[in-house]
Amino acid sequence: MEERKQKEVEYYDREAEGLSEEVIKEAGSRGEINPFLLESYNFLRFLIEEKGKDKKILDYGCGTGIHLRWLAKIGREVIGIDLSKNSLELAKKRIRKEELGKKAKVLLMDCEKMEFPDNSFDFIFDGATFSSLDLEKVLPELSRVLKPDGFLMGIETLGHNPLTNLKRKLNKLTGRRTQWAAEHIFRIEDLERAEKYFNRVETNFFHLVSWIAFPFLNLHGGKFLLQLFEKIDHFLLFIFPFLQRYSFKIVFIFSQPKK
Repeated sequence: MEERKQKEVEYYDREAEGLSEEVIKEAGSRGEINPFLLESYNFLRFLIEEKGKDKKILDYGCGTGIHLRWLAKIGREVIGIDLSKNSLELAKKRIRKEELGKKAKVLLMDCEKMEFPDNSFDFIFDGATFSSLDLEKVLPELSRVLKPDGFLMGIETLGHNPLTNLKRKLNKLTGRRTQWAAEHIFRIEDLERAEKYFNRVETNFFHLVSWIAFPFLNLHGGKFLLQLFEKIDHFLLFIFPFLQRYSFKIVFIFSQPKK
């Protein structure tokens, strides 16, 4: 295994070891905020409910399985893959606890070199996995395993805002992010890479300023503050579309894979 990949696996194995079962019951994989408090994740879930109903879904880089439950409610079958053994052990416990065994399973598998046949999935979900991977290897693999009429939908952090980039540098220094992940946050230029493998690339941008409210969401009035800032996001991104690249999150839809 490549050294940079081994470091990513070790990082997520350590992170999984530090999580109790009580913590992973919550929506955040690190005991953080519920992502579905955020407009970006709710918008993504709406899209998946619309396009992924009764489909065979790949939870790409599933980690501890935080998305398995709601994906299983939508899809006919959900398969999660990851290289972190410790994360997958927690995902398996989640599947047993939530009684998802008839609809969901997880496999130890390299996201950059999947063992699935061509055209295996109707739908692929990416929950912010790309920064840990090499997109040059990822995109052709995703195109390969997706059916011709399928959809790849996901959410990624964008890497253009200097303030959020500063926070990432601090996270790297404190060990909360690997060097590879800190240096490979998704960028607008990566959409051009995606166009090599998908005929249709659609994007939506979120949290231009509302990310400022994230640390306060568990405090009294925090949710109201978030909603206020999200309204400001709408206004700014509509009036000044060139600011999209400085958003904190991008929700994307890739379809019509090039075979």
